[in-house]
Amino acid sequence: MDPIARFVSYAAAFEDAYASDDWSRLDPYFTENAVYEPLAAFGGPITGRAAVKAGFKMMCDSFDKRFASRSVEVLEGPADRNGVLWFEWAATYTLAGAPPLRMIGEELVTFTGDRISHLEDRMSEEEAGKIAAYIAEHGDKLKGR
Repeated sequence: MDPIARFVSYAAAFEDAYASDDWSRLDPYFTENAVYEPLAAFGGPITGRAAVKAGFKMMCDSFDKRFASRSVEVLEGPADRNGVLWFEWAATYTLAGAPPLRMIGEELVTFTGDRISHLEDRMSEEEAGKIAAYIAEHGDKLKGR
């Protein structure tokens, strides 16, 4: 199994799940006991495929989908770093009446066979502070407020 090709397939399935709200599309990509470590703002580690999918839905519903649009791009990688797939990403969110919010982070992915057993998102404190400041200034424009 080529972990980069498998991850690209997973990323496409994630975008399909995001658009359709059918998170079962991710079942083939995670081990039953997968662990996801989201950005600190979303809490601690999430364990188990069902819980990971529920976590994705909660995070997308409470953040991403409250913006008018969202686009994600890979800035660097993916690269295999001692058996862990790493890449740097950027996500840009738009909101009527506010400038775009662009956030940058890293993702680390560990596979067991052809399934993700550990997924971790990372972001610098500076980046997290920038997002918090944006939400403090423009959060009243988010959908659902």
